[in-house]
Amino acid sequence: METKAPVVVNAVPPYGHLISGEKWRSSSLIQSLKGAGVKLLFENDLGVADFHLPNKSSILYVSECDIIAGNSYKRKLVRYRNSSSSFQELVLVENTRLSEQYFPAVQKFVVFDLGLNLLPVSGQSEASQLIAQMVLGESRENPFRRKTVSRLLDPLVLALVQQVPGVGRVKALALLQHFSSIRQLCNAAPSELELIVGQAAAQQIHSFFHKPSAAGS
Repeated sequence: METKAPVVVNAVPPYGHLISGEKWRSSSLIQSLKGAGVKLLFENDLGVADFHLPNKSSILYVSECDIIAGNSYKRKLVRYRNSSSSFQELVLVENTRLSEQYFPAVQKFVVFDLGLNLLPVSGQSEASQLIAQMVLGESRENPFRRKTVSRLLDPLVLALVQQVPGVGRVKALALLQHFSSIRQLCNAAPSELELIVGQAAAQQIHSFFHKPSAAGS
């Protein structure tokens, strides 16, 4: 029974639950998740990840202190990217007044150098809201909704769409209810988008997905 570690490293919690690294047990982030109704399981053997989510995503949390302290967080990120986990890997990065000067370099390293998904958060309070949305969102889906549509409402996808300029939570939900894939959303014409989010937001969304690459500028 001592072969527990590799099993836990790839363990997927049931809907409504979160597997957290033991070091987070007394954190404000965990207390906020409890308040939001998330059921918590604690483990020492999650590998590099800090959290496992029921949608087969894992999270590595990079704090303000990690960023300011130097480049050691980069080694952790590389180990995270190179882990044998089958999870979709997400990095939450604290972007605060103290860390904002370093944030562009962190973002470049995470997204462009490592190819990982990054979401900026202002601190543990905002992170807990985002994680709770990911953990609880899918379990609250309409059971009669077609599976192809419900996959679009993966909370991670929802969070990523909200990063598009001009798109908040309400518009992101409307878009993901309408389009059957992220690719379809990216390829949508401004006239299609306008019917859902209005002219100004439609233009912003279309420009975001079709802006020229750096190589072409």
